[in-house]
Amino acid sequence: FELGFEDAVAVLKSNHEKLRMPRRSPKEWFKKYFLEAHNRFDYKQFYISITMIFGSMIAGMTSEGGGAVAFPVMTLAFSISPAIARDFSLMIQSVGMTAATFTIFWMRIQLEWRSIIFCSSGAILGMIIGLEFIDPNLTPPQKKMGFVSIWFAFAFALFLLNRYHKRKTFRIIPEFNTWKAGVLLLTGFIGGIFSAVAGSGVDICSFSILTLLFRVSEKTATPTSVVLMAGNTVVGFYWRQVMMEEIHIDSYHYLAVCVPIVVLGAPLGSVIGSHFHRQVLAALIYILDTVALISAFAIVKLNPTLIGVSVGIIVFGFVFFGFLSYLGHRLMRKREECEERLCSHCINVETRNTSASVIGNDLDARVEKMDYGWEMDNKITHNHITRRHQRQ
Repeated sequence: FELGFEDAVAVLKSNHEKLRMPRRSPKEWFKKYFLEAHNRFDYKQFYISITMIFGSMIAGMTSEGGGAVAFPVMTLAFSISPAIARDFSLMIQSVGMTAATFTIFWMRIQLEWRSIIFCSSGAILGMIIGLEFIDPNLTPPQKKMGFVSIWFAFAFALFLLNRYHKRKTFRIIPEFNTWKAGVLLLTGFIGGIFSAVAGSGVDICSFSILTLLFRVSEKTATPTSVVLMAGNTVVGFYWRQVMMEEIHIDSYHYLAVCVPIVVLGAPLGSVIGSHFHRQVLAALIYILDTVALISAFAIVKLNPTLIGVSVGIIVFGFVFFGFLSYLGHRLMRKREECEERLCSHCINVETRNTSASVIGNDLDARVEKMDYGWEMDNKITHNHITRRHQRQ
């Protein structure tokens, strides 16, 4: 038995020595993952890795995830299948957004945790339903045009937000109650469906609701959307790989060359974004979403139905986000009116208390004078009686 065991150990050691790979130098790593094209990689990996340099930094700086850059570039510029682009977006954001989330926690940036909890709960359900039932029934052109149309509508929402330069904002959702929790759940559910189709979506849905409806500051809404998207992409990646087992091998090839980039780019974007003015970041999103929309209309083979649906999505998005901004303005006015009534009531109560104290002090003074006068009269009477007795 001992001899057989020793032989087995010797065989395992020899096999281990055969399987050991020498450590690659940076030059060899670059050659293998970017220049070799034999049955494994092609030129697209090189360009997509360059794309994700900017995509990861934009993901850290703004409320749009890296998938908002990767998905249109992969599907429109390189004609990659939307399913592969979606899976890659989920996979790469589960790495980059998680790294950015760690940076946000380390910097102790303010977050709206109630939005994270309720939106994540709805997003998980929306992600599963979207992956299982909605995404298989959509054609690639529908996915491409739907993505760029929704993101262009989001740019309009950002424009509405930045019209008011000195608007009043809150660090967290004010006066949180049941209907606000329901709105966040529904927002997460819709955003989860968008993420199931295009690889991102719950982040911009959460950002729009927080800023337009609840008037939360962008300094809180942006990192909140990053943390929210990090958790949502992990769930989507898990569901596609473990439950559905349908992730294409090309998605892993793209992931292999982009992971070293996004783990540095996303946290770096979070740090850089804290030093930029919000108008600069908003202008960057305007340009990206407009270029994506124009490119989609120029590249995708369109039919009248698809054109009508795309225009309808854009118009509906404009109306919807405008309505959200209007509701947010009404909620703000109602809150300000309540604060004014409360302040006026406090002022009236304080005035009454002040008047009562003045009257009370006046009465006390009068009583003191009366007491003093009474004492003086008693003293005078007593002195008069005493002198009469002395004369007698």
